[in-house]
Amino acid sequence: MVERDCAEETPPVLGVFDSGIGGLTVVREIRRLLPAIPMVYFGDTARTPYGTKSTETLRRYAEEDSEFLLSHGANILVIACHSAASVARDHVAGRFPVQVFDVVGPAIETAVRVTRNGKIGLIGTRATVESGVYQETIARLDPSIEVVPQPCPLLVPLVEEGWLRRRETRMIVRKYLRPLKEKGVDTLVLGCTHYPLLKGVISEKMGKRVTIVDPSEAVALRVKEYLEREGKRPGTGPAKELFFLSDIPPVTGEIARRFMGRRIEFLPAEPGRSNPGPSPS
Repeated sequence: MVERDCAEETPPVLGVFDSGIGGLTVVREIRRLLPAIPMVYFGDTARTPYGTKSTETLRRYAEEDSEFLLSHGANILVIACHSAASVARDHVAGRFPVQVFDVVGPAIETAVRVTRNGKIGLIGTRATVESGVYQETIARLDPSIEVVPQPCPLLVPLVEEGWLRRRETRMIVRKYLRPLKEKGVDTLVLGCTHYPLLKGVISEKMGKRVTIVDPSEAVALRVKEYLEREGKRPGTGPAKELFFLSDIPPVTGEIARRFMGRRIEFLPAEPGRSNPGPSPS
């Protein structure tokens, strides 16, 4: 996360982007802590998944996504995609003169703080795991901590199919988590915005003694603390919000309802273009 000063008189408007609709778990947590703050969301469903893309491509996508949000009134950015945050957060922070948050930094700090035996597990997409950002950052904070990474490429499609507690999902989760259990991790970072919807199954398979770190909760708290510290009022009354997707498949509404716990309306947007239009402010 990179913190920047914003104009004091400018009311805060959060812009959140993700490779798809998984970032709605971050929106849900922000809305829980900041029920009145204006928000605009962009999910790049036409170009998902980000987890298989190169670093160069991810940086370009992250820049385009940020430009889109800024064009719709956002003046604070939240990178909800772990893959993009892992390799493009510094690029975005250097490119745009606004406050930038991401899901990686708060999750790392929380995991380092709560681990008891110095063994932290990480599950995520291949891009997130192979970026090494979790391992490198944790090593800088505490070289004695061991990070046990585990890519879980099948979990995102299972979540998007709504197979949250199916027998097949439970079997796959158990197989992915077995190496982490064998290593004796006492803390597990959910390194993908889809994974909080599987938190119950993951927690069950890991056992009660393992602390689950949900980055969506961590980054939402960080945003709230920043606004309070800077004296930025998030507004009063019903929250104004806009939700954009670069592709809107027929099943999107039902999947989004699972993430948000309520129905939301999506507007179309074209990746790489500003698409000037409404603002939630």
